[in-house]
Amino acid sequence: MIGREEQTAIMLETLGVAKASFVAITGRRRVGKTYLVNQVYGATFCLSVTGIQGADTATQLYNFAEKIAEYSKASLFVPPKNWQQLFSVLKNYLKSLPTNKKQVIFLDELPWICTAKSGFIQLLAHLWNDFLSKESHFILVICGSSTSWISKKIINDRGGLHNRVTHTISLKPFTLAKTKAFLLQKKIMLTDSAIAELYMTMGGIPYYLENIKRGESPTKTIERMCFAEDGILKNEYDNLYRALFDYPENHEAIIAALANQKSGLSREEIIKKSKVEEGGPYTRAIADLIISGFIVEEMPFGKKKRGAIYRLVDEYSLFYHKFIKGNKKYEAGIWNSIGASQAYKIWIGYAFESLCIKHTLEIKKALGIQNVYTESSSYRHIGNKNQVGFQIDLIIDRKDQTINLCECKFYEAPFEISKSYSSDLKTRKVLFREASKTKKSIFTTLIANQTLVTNQYSLDAVDVCISLSDLM
Repeated sequence: MIGREEQTAIMLETLGVAKASFVAITGRRRVGKTYLVNQVYGATFCLSVTGIQGADTATQLYNFAEKIAEYSKASLFVPPKNWQQLFSVLKNYLKSLPTNKKQVIFLDELPWICTAKSGFIQLLAHLWNDFLSKESHFILVICGSSTSWISKKIINDRGGLHNRVTHTISLKPFTLAKTKAFLLQKKIMLTDSAIAELYMTMGGIPYYLENIKRGESPTKTIERMCFAEDGILKNEYDNLYRALFDYPENHEAIIAALANQKSGLSREEIIKKSKVEEGGPYTRAIADLIISGFIVEEMPFGKKKRGAIYRLVDEYSLFYHKFIKGNKKYEAGIWNSIGASQAYKIWIGYAFESLCIKHTLEIKKALGIQNVYTESSSYRHIGNKNQVGFQIDLIIDRKDQTINLCECKFYEAPFEISKSYSSDLKTRKVLFREASKTKKSIFTTLIANQTLVTNQYSLDAVDVCISLSDLM
């Protein structure tokens, strides 16, 4: 399965071991959790139940009971009155199954099933501890888009499920390399720059990528998916955070505050801009967004404990706030017009920087230092009347006494370094050494989507050049 080879191997392993397995799968909305489970375990399901978003306990209970009746082929269906009665029915059904082959119980969107104060989790824990874990032919699989909920209530539970999960699988969006492989499997032939342009719009979310059409240009694809009346990404944002969090207002306010801050914000700046209440409301929301992969917490270069910067890294959320939100009224050719604007050219430069930061591991491989311990960070030096300020979005600080200062450039044609830009790069290196007091060797590293034109200025200012294809 393209892009999910490691996860598939782990899941297949559970089918071959002579003991029960408890598999918890996390990942944001549309990342392909259900598809993966169906592909690997589908033939061995003895029960598959999907929670109903926003439904009350009675509805969830009826839905679950109906699924038991469906799989058990019960001739008479009597809805149980509570979860305790249902788990009694479930246990009796599971006891009737053959023991000579693996039986998979799949509970999809578990956070929706487990309504507040329903007691579901306690009864599930009891079923696992009292019965399933003692029977080698069972595999219990749970998943949900709310990664923070699964982490807190299941994986890191301090009650009956403490240390009970045997396999934890976290599904991340595809990297650039996996995105390219996915598109090639669909026989979609695009240049690396075109793939990067689409990636900066929607990220590596399989469900979004599945809707890219063969023979369609990136411009046409973006307009159709993001701006057309029936585009799958036009109103996706309205459901994105609501599907993950019970009370998403604080999460959405934080995302909005970060959406136009390419270099991120501090805790205090986020609270001021988002107007989210300091303390519990902010702490819970920012933790949810970090563990779900929408935001990253970064320590600026030279700082170890204080001064963390939070940056929005979800490509679709960034693109939505920049372009979709203010252009809801569709007119044919709208994206062709926006894509030719100066605002887009500026934005895509910032988006490419974010893309490169997200692919630091691939940059390390291109540099041949994948086995060297490194710390990645950014640096912002506030200028004064005696010294100019400067900013570096990606610094790779290496254990081998070397630092790479990365410069990211996205251009439509081969990139040529001018005399003034060469001077800027050399000056920035000097200023960084003075400000950071580092004794390490410093290399200016250019990462570009197009080839670098070799001239006297590139030879003078750039130590290492990495191409977009290296990241793929």
